[in-house]
Order: sequence, then structure tokens, then C-alpha cells
Amino acid sequence: MAFRVIEPEQWIDTTTGRIAPEAYSWMQAVHWIAGCGLYDQEPGHGPKWGPTTVAIAQEIAALTECRPSIDYLVRKLGISERTVQYHLAHLRAAGLLVYRSKGTRLAGRVRLASVYERVIPVQFDEALGIRTVLRDETAPAYTRTAVGIAEAGRSVIGDLARKATRKIRKKRTKRGVEKSAVSGARCTPMQVGTSTVSTTASPTLPSEKNLASGKKSSPTPKQQKPKARKINQVGRRYQLARELIASVPWLSKASTPRIAWIVRHIADAGWTATETQAFLSLADTPKARRPSGMLAHRLKGAHLLWSTPAQRAGGVEAWHLAEEQRRKHRIAAVRAERDTAGEVTHAKSAHVAREWDAAVAKNLEMVGADDGTCHGLEDLRTPDDLTREEVQKQRAWAQQDPEFILAALASGMDERDVRRIYTNHLVDLALRTSPSPAF
Repeated sequence: MAFRVIEPEQWIDTTTGRIAPEAYSWMQAVHWIAGCGLYDQEPGHGPKWGPTTVAIAQEIAALTECRPSIDYLVRKLGISERTVQYHLAHLRAAGLLVYRSKGTRLAGRVRLASVYERVIPVQFDEALGIRTVLRDETAPAYTRTAVGIAEAGRSVIGDLARKATRKIRKKRTKRGVEKSAVSGARCTPMQVGTSTVSTTASPTLPSEKNLASGKKSSPTPKQQKPKARKINQVGRRYQLARELIASVPWLSKASTPRIAWIVRHIADAGWTATETQAFLSLADTPKARRPSGMLAHRLKGAHLLWSTPAQRAGGVEAWHLAEEQRRKHRIAAVRAERDTAGEVTHAKSAHVAREWDAAVAKNLEMVGADDGTCHGLEDLRTPDDLTREEVQKQRAWAQQDPEFILAALASGMDERDVRRIYTNHLVDLALRTSPSPAF
């Protein structure tokens, strides 16, 4: 009769099996489950029970403490993490492993491996006629021990004993085998044939014409670089998720697998990170406790609204235009605030402005001494009127207080000259951090 242990019974306190006395007896039960065909695997739940399951069981049996780390099994067997998880689930559902404590694998926390107990299922004892007793009546039922076996089960247990002593090893692929070795041809480093057949009697030798023309292929052909693997559908989702986390500020701490699941529809439709940002900027901004919830709300039905590449290109263009208009509005607002206030209200900004005027006045004196003319203060506020040391000093002030850049823009100085003095990075940073009016 087929069986499968449900999840609530996969704990030491709820199991119907008994703790295996040693790893050898437990491996007998593993091989019995593998050969009897009574284990009822959950449909659609990953790979089927097979040699990989038995190989993982062998590694678990070799542990003194039954605490197999998933990373350890991945490194030991050379398989994926997901495959290890599937086959551990098989061992639990077959009644061979039960939890003593469940580990944690949450991002940002200390990862702890689960602690298991190797258990012999009750179906194994019933099929082979194994008699068990509970020596201590106050002890739990899973501590019972075997005291005998039916005559019909002795031959079966003998076969299982031989299987338990064998080790299933992973097949190794032969690498670096030359094509000439596969075909049986051998040659020395000087390309002198060592075949038992005489070369003079061989009817398949090429003519001297072909040998002289250079048409013969090289005995040591160049190894071609392996082609880059084409990213599949799931990989494309993860790629788009990582790009969004890196480019969208409010997604910086989001989980990559969660974002990959949210953007699965637009990733499958061929959206790029730029097109996704354009759609996010044009959509409403709901209130959500999690960034992933906000993203899911914004992208709901996005692949249906922008279903063609032309629509997505138009959205990106509209987003760039809106960003440019927003930047111009911020600059205009800062200049208007500067003109109406008449002075810098922040004390530190006023101090920096005075330092600016002093530097320009110094240049004014130098220019007047050279050509005998006097220019206005505004005429000297250009990058060409400042020395390298003074430009470095202006940038140091701007790094300490971005208001200094805003003061220079509000004074009527051309934005291009401001960017030449303070660099695009500092100017953009000052514009982003400045209070902007609602439009």
C-alpha cells in the first residue's frame, strides 16, 4: 500500500517511526524504500526519487551529528541547491528523516542548518516482520528497538545489507581526450607515426600537392572559446530585477527573488529597466508598507497598457521630457527664491558666498593690474577667471554645503559655467537635495 508522510508528521514528536540504531540499519531502510515502490511521491514536486536521493542519504549517514548543511551537500555532490532541497523533501516524505529543529535561510540573518533524526518508518518493520519493543514505558514511542525478524524477511534484509555496503558514486566525464585518441591514431611529439601499419603501403595518404598547399588541418587546432550561454526566461526576470534594484532608490533594499516574481510579466514581454522606470514615473504612487508591494501595484497590467515597443519608446521619451522640465522648474524656483529673499538665510551659505566674493575680488584686482581696466563682478564669474587652486577651493566648499551651488545659480551665473566649476555630479546633487515646489 502506497504511503507518504505529511508535513505535520515530519517531526520527532509526531513521527510513527523509530530512531535508527546506526547508519547501517538506516541505509537498509533507504534502499528498501527505493526498491519497494510504495513511496507515493507528490505529483509535480521536482525530480523523482532516484540515485541522487540515495547519494544524499549516504552523505547524511556518514555524519556523526545528523545536521546536513545544504551548502555542504551542494559542494560535496556537485549539484544545485534546489536539487538538494527536493531530495531532502523526499527523505522526509518517505519517513526516513524527521526534524528535531528546523533551520533558517533568510537573507540578512545567520543561516542555521536543520537538525534531523534518522528514522526507520513503521512500514519497513511491518513489511519485513520486524518485532520492536519499548524497553522504557515512560520513554517516547520513537525510542523502541528491534528484537526479532520474521523468517520471510531474513532474505530481504540480507539483500538490503549488501546494498547498504555499496557506495553510489557520481559518474565522472572524461575531459581532455584528443580526437586522435578516440579514433585510435597515435603520434609522437615530432608527428612521426607509430602505427603498426606501414606508411608506405597505406593507400589513404594525401598527395604531395595537398600537403604543400597547406590545406591539411593542423594537428593541434586552436581551442575555441565557449559560447556565452543564452539567458533563459527565469534568468531574464532576475536580470531585470537586479537592474531595477540598482537604479530605483526605493527598491534598494528589496529582495531580488521577490522583485523577479513581480516583474515576470514585463520581463517576458521584453521590457528594459529604462522602460520600467518610465512607466513607474508616470503611474500613481500608492502608499505601501513594502517596496515590493508598491512595485506590484504600479506594474499591475503594465504589459497590457504598453504592449508594443513603440508605446514603450514613447513612454521613455515622455519621461525624459518630464525630467528635463522638472529640473528647469527647480532651477527657476531656486533663482526666484534667491531674488525675493535678497540674501542667503542660512548662515553657513552666507559665509560661503562671502568667500566667493572675496575670491572674485582678488581676481578683479589682478585683472585691473594687468590691463588697467576694471570689470564688473559678474563678468569674472566664469571658469576662465579662476585659477586651478581657486576652482578646487570652490568645489571643496560646495561639497560641504550644496547651497553654495544654488546661490551661484540664483545669482544669474550661466548653468554651463557652474557645471564646469563644480562638476555635473555636485550640481545634480545640489538640485536633488534642494526643496522643490509641487508641480
